Amino acid sequence: MPASTRHHKALAVFVHCLGILAAVPALPAVMPDPAAARPRPAVAPEPSSSGSSPSPSQQPGMPAAPPAVPTPTRALPPPPKPPVSVAVAPVPTPAPAYRIHVRNTGGSPVDTTVRQELPAGAAPSIISAGGQASRIAGQSASEVTWRLKLPANSVTTLNTSLAQAPTGQPMTAPACAFTSDGKRPYDCATATWNAAAGAPEKDTSTPAWQRTPVLVGVPAAVVLLGGTTGWWLWRRRRRPVASALAAGDGGEGAARDPRHGRGTIYPRPATPRATVRRRKPPVWLLVTSAVAVLAGVVGVAGWTATRQVTSIDTDSQPTSGAWHGKGVAGPMGVPLRESAFEFTVYRVACAAPGDAGRRQCQATVGVRNLTPEHQAWHGELQRAYLPGGRFVTTDEPATRMANLGRDVFAQPLAAGSRVVLPLVFSVDGREPPKQLELRSGVFSPGVRVDVP
Repeated sequence: MPASTRHHKALAVFVHCLGILAAVPALPAVMPDPAAARPRPAVAPEPSSSGSSPSPSQQPGMPAAPPAVPTPTRALPPPPKPPVSVAVAPVPTPAPAYRIHVRNTGGSPVDTTVRQELPAGAAPSIISAGGQASRIAGQSASEVTWRLKLPANSVTTLNTSLAQAPTGQPMTAPACAFTSDGKRPYDCATATWNAAAGAPEKDTSTPAWQRTPVLVGVPAAVVLLGGTTGWWLWRRRRRPVASALAAGDGGEGAARDPRHGRGTIYPRPATPRATVRRRKPPVWLLVTSAVAVLAGVVGVAGWTATRQVTSIDTDSQPTSGAWHGKGVAGPMGVPLRESAFEFTVYRVACAAPGDAGRRQCQATVGVRNLTPEHQAWHGELQRAYLPGGRFVTTDEPATRMANLGRDVFAQPLAAGSRVVLPLVFSVDGREPPKQLELRSGVFSPGVRVDVP
């Protein structure tokens, strides 16, 4: 056997042995240690010589680190339905009037406080069942308050009528039933009174002949039509000249020629032909058409730019993150929809200023989930705008206290559910908020509610 072959075989055996030796120490780690699986008895820690108490990580039964708090993913179950419900309907009368039905579905009497918010500048003329009209705390609007004791399984009807409203102007007046102390809402409803259908409203839109596209398009069409007509007349005037030139090659002279029809006779004298110039449209037609087209383009561009500029709302508050959809604004008592929720602000009342000059404003808000899945919302995204342009977010500890210790932002709302709850904003100064901004998420456009 050659020496090189013997060396190769010896080297292969040596490398194989090294591989076996490297794999042998790892084999015991593959099999679990049966002794490690047995529970070990707890050993009491020995007291230290210094007498100091052991750390929490050394005490038996105490974890070394606090457990992780899971993020809530399940929908918030709807709160128990209160025994009191409210329904509001407008009355078809010449003056604004409303009928409120307060129903107690429970088996025992309930003490409740019913409040109806009146539109800004409206005054009540008729109030039934001993209701009292008063000014809302911190606002210029008024409200009607009833303190009732609802019998078991009963329906109580309340009626209000307002002074004559401006012709054709709708008026919204929401109503809520609160607990006896008037702080926690049972249920809320709203209704909008519209004037009876009378004479048809006068169309105040701009007449068609005064609109920008018509003012620009009609002259351009007239110029184009005139140019086309002139070009056609010019072509028709040149047509007899072309016919006369074509008749020089034959016509009657050819018919009298006895040689006509007997073939070509050579040599035949050459007949001079008139030089035909290339037909071109007149310069005035080209210039007029170009001016008309340019005027039409400039007019349409100016009209489009004017429409876009006039559609900008310079008085609206900026909304951060409003990237999906369009924001909606409206008065109190009107349901406003955004991408996921429908918000309705029924009432906003502010308490007297405290020692530090700060006071709490409580907004009674109805929230309805319009999506087929549960949706989360956050207190940091709900804002109250002050007269100076500043805003404050929801005071979550005060909101939790107003909801009897229940955190309304802890878990998402169930699909299709509706809740009526108070939101508390802590503001400074004597001026109440002028606008509320409510939204379901960071990328939601949200809704803006004007506070009278």
